[in-house]
Amino acid sequence: MTLIDLITAQSARLKTAGVSFGHGTTNAFDESAWLVLWALGLPMDALEAKAKQELTAEEQAKAEALVAQRIETRQPAAYLTKEAWLQNVPFYIDERSIVPRSFIAELLADGEGTGTLDTWLSDTTHTVLDLCTGNGSLAVIAAMAYPDVVVDAADISEDALAVARLNVDKHQLGKRITLMPSDLFANVRGPYDLILCNPPYVNSRSMEALPAEYRAEPALALAGGEDGMDLIRKILREAPQHLSEIGVLVLEIGNERAHFEHAFRRLEVAWLETSAGDDQVLLVTRAALAGRRWPA
Repeated sequence: MTLIDLITAQSARLKTAGVSFGHGTTNAFDESAWLVLWALGLPMDALEAKAKQELTAEEQAKAEALVAQRIETRQPAAYLTKEAWLQNVPFYIDERSIVPRSFIAELLADGEGTGTLDTWLSDTTHTVLDLCTGNGSLAVIAAMAYPDVVVDAADISEDALAVARLNVDKHQLGKRITLMPSDLFANVRGPYDLILCNPPYVNSRSMEALPAEYRAEPALALAGGEDGMDLIRKILREAPQHLSEIGVLVLEIGNERAHFEHAFRRLEVAWLETSAGDDQVLLVTRAALAGRRWPA
């Protein structure tokens, strides 16, 4: 059996089994390619060059066993391989942290001078906070995209921060990224010129309907209360105290735009275009937040 034949066959297995995607891939073929290539010790870009390569029975069995594990456990592929990719940057990941998939990464990835966020930043943007950092992926990508900034990366989960430490060290960014345990803004420093935040925002009804792959992730990193806005209310209310005069907050809310707009009527925000559309990530300035009257 050739490599491409094996990937195609395992793709059919995944599809028949009804597994859910969304943790780095969006379809059965890509998920199969990821698992098979990883099981065989091949790089993720090896498929085109090695598609017609004949595999041994042992290689075939090894790949099939990993796909079987994916089906039986319903664990995201990233947890099985201990690796996830975001904007072509590799990250270590395990069950202690949510699998990285933030659309904010797209807005950072183009880098200094050419990125979508540059319209809102300036040459005096030097301090960045990655709030709810999880495995540290946004902090790492921000540091890579903007070589002159320093980044604080905060999370309430000590387990997630342990994973983030592995990724900061992996990319040799320990001198520019500081990891800190913090319940939202409780222990952060500031003021920050840019705050990035992909917080828990899944509403209660959606949490109940999540596929097993998502339930395998820490619920702490997903659940946002009845309307998904519990933490976001606190973040928006407290952010002005931690933003510089030129500061902006970039916030991911997933599929919760309707709940967001209902909860924060008349708050002036800019919706940023990503590959998922213009309703997943928003930007709000310190001035807009500071000028709003918040409930006590």
